[in-house]
Amino acid sequence: MAVAAAVAVAVCAAPALGADTWTEAGSDRADPLTESQGLTSVEVPADSPNRYTGIGTIPGDVSSRGWNHVGDPDASYDGHYIEPYQRDDGGAKMFRVQAPDGSWSEYTHELVSGEALNNSFVTISPDGQWMVSGEWGTTTRLLVFPTPGINPATSPSADLPYGFAINLDHAVRDVQGCDFSGPATLLCSSDDPEGSLFGITKPLLQVDLSAAPSGSDVTGHVTALRQLPLQSSCSGNFEAEGIDFDRRTGTLRVIVLSPGVCVVSDSKTWRFTKG
Repeated sequence: MAVAAAVAVAVCAAPALGADTWTEAGSDRADPLTESQGLTSVEVPADSPNRYTGIGTIPGDVSSRGWNHVGDPDASYDGHYIEPYQRDDGGAKMFRVQAPDGSWSEYTHELVSGEALNNSFVTISPDGQWMVSGEWGTTTRLLVFPTPGINPATSPSADLPYGFAINLDHAVRDVQGCDFSGPATLLCSSDDPEGSLFGITKPLLQVDLSAAPSGSDVTGHVTALRQLPLQSSCSGNFEAEGIDFDRRTGTLRVIVLSPGVCVVSDSKTWRFTKG
């Protein structure tokens, strides 16, 4: 199935920012090797630690096969954990899945017409059946696949098929991660360095879907909620990374890497509470 190309996206006039309802509640240092790409809270089994990805978390046997970039992961409500991978030669994406019993499997998706090679993040729908994934650059869509390892339409021995799209009503740029905060609501971190789309750089975005994912295209209304915190001892270009919403505590977390040499010392995982 072809995916409509995401190039030559019209840049809409910047809308008004949404109410700034997410308030900073502290931060933790983010290690640039092992916590620099993404993060997720894990509900099953109980008392599991949070999980992170970075260049230092890519297994040697995975990188030796060319999968040299890992994105923002997610964990389902039944205990499956998924990491998204890409490689420089393009042509395919890979989703590495750990089942609740601890076993690992890999699901490969061959790119379809118009699909970018980037595999920036995954987030699993609350019902577990659908997995949203992101590309890069300026786009007006997010991609949706049947969730590998959960949806019965998937198998490690077969190509992971493209499912459908979330068609956005406003362009977004360089989305590094999204996470479901409800059945039809996504919270997303954008590394947008320009600020022309929403009037701010590095925005926290909310995408309200016309319906919960169920197998066919849905629309998404995009709102910029606030700028992510840009605080460091160094000046320069920050990089917004992955995002996680923990439904048990209502805590939102986003990784922001510091500029220059400060990437080692004061990159942060920011915590937010609503209200």
